[in-house]
Amino acid sequence: MPETATLATPLAALPDARAAVRPNAPAIADDAVHLDNAAFGERVARAAALLARFGVGPGDVVAIALPNRVELVIALFAAWRLGAAATPVNPGLTRPEMQYQVDDAAAKVVIGEGLELDAPVVEVGALAEEPTLHTDPADTPSDALALLIYTSGTTGRPKGVMLDHANIAAMCDMTRAGLGITAADHSLLILPLFHVNGIVVGTLTPLLAGGRVTIAGRFSPKTFFGLVQRVRPTYFSAVPAIYAMLTSLPEADAADTSSLRLVVCGAAPMPAELIARVEGTLGVVLVEGYGLSEGSCASTLNPYDGVRKPGTVGLPLAGQEVRVVDQLGRPLPRGERGEVVIRGANVMRGYLNRPEDTARTIVDGWLHTGDVGIFDEDGYLRIVDRIKDMIIRGGENIYPKEIETALYAHEGVLEAAVVGRPDDILGEVVVAYVAQRPGTAVTVEELHGLCAGRLAKYKRPAQIEVLAELPKNAVGKIDKPALRALASA
Repeated sequence: MPETATLATPLAALPDARAAVRPNAPAIADDAVHLDNAAFGERVARAAALLARFGVGPGDVVAIALPNRVELVIALFAAWRLGAAATPVNPGLTRPEMQYQVDDAAAKVVIGEGLELDAPVVEVGALAEEPTLHTDPADTPSDALALLIYTSGTTGRPKGVMLDHANIAAMCDMTRAGLGITAADHSLLILPLFHVNGIVVGTLTPLLAGGRVTIAGRFSPKTFFGLVQRVRPTYFSAVPAIYAMLTSLPEADAADTSSLRLVVCGAAPMPAELIARVEGTLGVVLVEGYGLSEGSCASTLNPYDGVRKPGTVGLPLAGQEVRVVDQLGRPLPRGERGEVVIRGANVMRGYLNRPEDTARTIVDGWLHTGDVGIFDEDGYLRIVDRIKDMIIRGGENIYPKEIETALYAHEGVLEAAVVGRPDDILGEVVVAYVAQRPGTAVTVEELHGLCAGRLAKYKRPAQIEVLAELPKNAVGKIDKPALRALASA
């Protein structure tokens, strides 16, 4: 497919544009469904007709609470076809967590399977059953909202990152250029589609370039190499925990990975030793990037064509400015560490209904990441610390405050503090420490049960300890560095 047929195409019109150029070329598949361009366009039109019957139109938000499957991507494009925005919902969330996102986004409908929510729910099976309405895709302005990606905040309440169509178009173009994505590429999607990486790098960029996508569904290291051999992808994107698992498998050395042109790593820092092990074991180029949901996905990348420096997250992507600044926002020279800030067409519009949070995060057009970085002498960025206390478990961002809030719901908990403990596979795991109120009884089993009812599985502590008291610093605050040392020991 000629790249010019799709690269400048708005998201709302992309399925129709692909079908018009090469109707019989493969578009998207999963374990159960294989759609060529014509069938993909037809399924999107049917889903859009169903959403329109529910009153969805320009300016509305459609929530999509599905595991990785073809219908999730169809639902995204159906919302965009009507001029609406989409908010992907982690299907692993508890009902209260899911309801919070649906309410905060003011979703018109929720697409899911067997959901019990206080909102109109469209069963996923109905998306393919609606008669097609042959209407033109909406003429959506570039500054209209496209995606609401929810990310946890330090207050423990997830925030809706507002990405408009211009943000997504800019990010896909930057990703395509940085990774050399063409119509010949075939993405194997293994990252969850409620993350912007899975949407942008794994799905939209190859589709806009004229390529194709295969959705792996739930990642399984036992079946992964067989899947690669069967579907013959040219690239996939994953997190360090996945690469650590894959390279530890006995069949890794003999696996047929010859179709892969490159693999991508993001979401968490990757040790240089693991990068070398991946490239040596799989015989493929690994490029590591860095970015935030607030920046539409990626801001730096170790170049596919050029010098890659393991231990760094590479160079700024073309079209973005990345700086390291001091506490007053003044740029620092190479070799000095400070906060990483980003500017470009990919930077979010802001947080939904949170003007104060937005003002603190975007200052004079610069996105403040909360990460501490340092540029080396060649302009490669290294992330050396996190200003915030965020824990990254297997690529999932977890904020301690949310877990601490859940623990404080137990009437016997006087104090609670959550930290990350290093883990060889997942990067970090969650460890919680609590002090109980005098005269009360608190058991570890009760606290685990409390977390199970209030938190998604990936947020729950791997370990909870009840201490007589929590350590304090000189000003009386809970001493988290001391707790991290305790957890590591």
